[in-house]
Amino acid sequence: MSVDLFLRNTAARLPDKKAIFFGDTEITYGQFDQEVDNLAQGFIDLGLGYQQRVSLLLANSPDFIRAYFAITRAGGTVIPLNPLFKGEEIKYILNDAEVVFLITTQAFLPLVESVWGQIPALKKIIVIGGESDEDVISWDDLISIPSAPVKVAINPEDIAACLYTSGTTGKPKGALLSHSNLMFDAAAVVNHVEMNPKDNHLCVLPLFHSYAQMAAMLCPIYSGGSITVMAQFRPDHVLKEIGKHKVTLFCGVPAMYAAILQNSGNTNEIDLSSLRLCFSGGAPMPLEIMHLFEDEYGIIVIEGNGPTETSPVSYANPMSLRKPGSVGTPLEGVKVKIVNENDQELPPEEIGEICVQGPNVMKGYLNQPEATAEAIKDGWFHTGDLGKKDADGYIYIVDRKKDMLIVSGLNVYPREVEECLYQHPKVAEAAVIGIHDSLRGEVPKAFIVLKPGETAVPKEFSVFCRERLANFKCPRQVQLLESIPKTATGKIDKKQLREAESMGLYK
Repeated sequence: MSVDLFLRNTAARLPDKKAIFFGDTEITYGQFDQEVDNLAQGFIDLGLGYQQRVSLLLANSPDFIRAYFAITRAGGTVIPLNPLFKGEEIKYILNDAEVVFLITTQAFLPLVESVWGQIPALKKIIVIGGESDEDVISWDDLISIPSAPVKVAINPEDIAACLYTSGTTGKPKGALLSHSNLMFDAAAVVNHVEMNPKDNHLCVLPLFHSYAQMAAMLCPIYSGGSITVMAQFRPDHVLKEIGKHKVTLFCGVPAMYAAILQNSGNTNEIDLSSLRLCFSGGAPMPLEIMHLFEDEYGIIVIEGNGPTETSPVSYANPMSLRKPGSVGTPLEGVKVKIVNENDQELPPEEIGEICVQGPNVMKGYLNQPEATAEAIKDGWFHTGDLGKKDADGYIYIVDRKKDMLIVSGLNVYPREVEECLYQHPKVAEAAVIGIHDSLRGEVPKAFIVLKPGETAVPKEFSVFCRERLANFKCPRQVQLLESIPKTATGKIDKKQLREAESMGLYK
């Protein structure tokens, strides 16, 4: 059993049904399944071995979904990359995972080629929209060669995807998700929120992210629904796509809902009558935004959540009994408990760390046994989220245990930003915290102490970061201080920084 059987089974059952809409392009399940076979056989012919890793550096498109299923069908492991990453970020992940193939487009090829020589394991680059030469292989050549059905014996406990998630201790960690992890989670989500083959899911969340892969790709293909893919998020275009393709389900992060409210323009001529349900995840949904959206469009928003390490969905509000402000109840087959600092389970309404146990919990972190042992104790994954349960078993996320920020649903760890700032020749000390942002949930703010005799303006540090980090990681605000608060042991006191910021002392 493997993830690619979702596609195989649905294609056998519904070969003529539209699987994907992308602009004016329509792809049936039968056509899509054949293209995946062609690619899978092409990967095998190029030398892809069982459980070897293939990275995707792609924006949203049908090709991302084709590649994902072709890699898993061939017995490989998928490693998606954020298209916003810079060369150093890409190089780290490709080396850590010993990636052997990379699939990308002409637009990203110069970036990839700038680091290729520093990635020893990388043997093949497959380029969409280009011709084969001595350095790269044409995607079009692979997908155009007809193949018989590819049949690779796959152990369901083997790894289907390795998804890199940011922590607070430095470099990203690769969460190893098995075929059984993902298959369980997709089936559980479909049942919990009552998806069906008549649904058309809007996929505008970035597909490199675990939330999009589950809610907008695996779930619809498992249930036999359709996927309307958008290359990028633009609020006015989202509503037009919903009307054009009769979308029934929209999943987004809170920042998307806020942006739609602020920038949707005149919606009187847009037909949203097909839309029956919206989902929100990736970050807690502000109740104000939820209520405004529901009042404006007359569509309820169902909130759910879960970290990448749990495939990622662990809890969601049931369709018939939702509680706004909560992330719902555990999926069937998933257990959730709230524990104190001694891992003792807490009663309802007491705040502690949210822990998850179930078939959706990852196998571990790639190459990091100590981090795995710290995260998974006695079969329970410690999410790092602080929360509580109510008497009915609904879960409420209160805060994050560590310093990690969530910017528009994407994880950002301050230490990476601080290390970047410390490379600036004028910086003596740097500290980064999250501050509230009505559109993105939160954004990084940097506090900097200059070296003696140096002068600077805040903007130059933002520019410095943007040259080295993905834009979503870069400080939206920079404040120059004479000193940064310290603890008694001489460590930077971020708690004091946050308190002072919340009191308006840093303006």
